[in-house]
Amino acid sequence: MTVDDLERAQTVYEPLTQSVRRLIDTTIRTEVDTDTLTRAQGLIDEAARLLSGEVMPGSFGVRHTTDGRSFAWGNLAVGLRNPIAPPLLIHQDPTGSTRCDVDLGAAYEGPPGCVHGGMCALILDHMLGATAHRPGEPAFTGTITFRYLQPTRLGRLHATAWVDHHDRGKTYAIGHLADANGVTVEAEGVFIRPRPTTTHG
Repeated sequence: MTVDDLERAQTVYEPLTQSVRRLIDTTIRTEVDTDTLTRAQGLIDEAARLLSGEVMPGSFGVRHTTDGRSFAWGNLAVGLRNPIAPPLLIHQDPTGSTRCDVDLGAAYEGPPGCVHGGMCALILDHMLGATAHRPGEPAFTGTITFRYLQPTRLGRLHATAWVDHHDRGKTYAIGHLADANGVTVEAEGVFIRPRPTTTHG
C-alpha cells in the first residue's frame, strides 16, 4: 500500500468507525420505545450483512506502506478501524515523553460515572509502551504496576508517560492518568527489548 492509498483508505474507514462508536454509545444510553428499538436492530443487522460481503481472514495485525510506515488499525488502544478503541492520539515531546488527551464516555464505564479500572490500565500500558519503543526496536511489556489513587471520572482525560532509565535490554517507564480532579492512576513498567536473532549459514 502506498502512502496515498493509506490516506484514501483513512478517509473512507475513519468516518465508518466514528459512526459505529456513536452507535455503541447510543445503544447504552437510548430510552426509545420497543418498536423503535426493533426497527433500529433491523437496520443494524442489515448494515452488518452489507459489511460482511467481503472480510479479511483473522485479525488486522500490523501492515506497512511502501515507504516503511506501519499501521495497526485493529489495535484496541489506537485502532482507526476499531470502534471500541478510545482511540489514543499519542504525541511525542522533544524530551522523549509521550502524552495524550482522550474523551471516554458511557462505553468505558466501570463504577457509576467512572472509567473501568481495566481501561485505565490499558491506556497507561499503551502509553508506557509507546514511550519505551524506539524506531526499529520494539519493546514489550514485561511487568507493570498500577496504583489507583482515586476514581477516574468519565469525560476528558490526560495521560503522560516518560522513560525513567534503561538497563541493558530493559526500559523502565513511568506514567499517570488524570481527570479534572488531578492524577487518578499511576503506573510503573518494565519493557523488554527482544534479543536480535542470529542466523547461521
